[in-house]
Amino acid sequence: MPSRCCRWEPLTKRGLAALTGLLSRPCRDYAAIVFFANNRFETGKKKLQYLSFGDFAFCAELMIQNWTLGAVDSQVDDMDVDLDKEFLQDLKELKVLVADKDLLDLHKSLVCTALRGKLSVFSEMEANFKNLSRGLVNVAAKLIHNKDVRDLFVDLVEKFVEPCRSDHWPLNDVRLFLNQYSASAHSLEGFRHQALWDRYMGTLQGCLLRLYHD
Repeated sequence: MPSRCCRWEPLTKRGLAALTGLLSRPCRDYAAIVFFANNRFETGKKKLQYLSFGDFAFCAELMIQNWTLGAVDSQVDDMDVDLDKEFLQDLKELKVLVADKDLLDLHKSLVCTALRGKLSVFSEMEANFKNLSRGLVNVAAKLIHNKDVRDLFVDLVEKFVEPCRSDHWPLNDVRLFLNQYSASAHSLEGFRHQALWDRYMGTLQGCLLRLYHD
């Protein structure tokens, strides 16, 4: 490990957010390892064996930059890469997107209208929209619990990657869907958690696109 990395406190949380901003890939990998160890993410399950260290490190970097205390409070020091508990607690508010039938139906309608003729798997997307949406939203709503934080990657593969893969979605269709799924929530009358939604989905989109491969 380059000495430039090792000058940070060894395997502590101090300064990891700064590490992810360095150009040195070894330093960024080091930050990812510490972040994963700190949050005890499950990476050893059989269904995750197709993923590389680079896949996990990419997602760790996104989460450090967007889901941690250090991402929103520049005054935070030692705890700067702890997941932001207030943010995780607030994520339960997103359940309205799937609990409210009218909102769920409208969200589906907006996404389907925008993507009709643009997806090779449009019929499959239309048929499975509600299950996919419930999966993504329920993952968010459960992240207040430590066990569900640990199982984040297992849940993302089970709830999104595997269903899309089984229907043979091309990666570009996954990208188009996630972009429209995220953007359409801003047009839902009565949905008042757009900033929270963007903070969640902005990171989740990047992770899902990285996880979506053979």
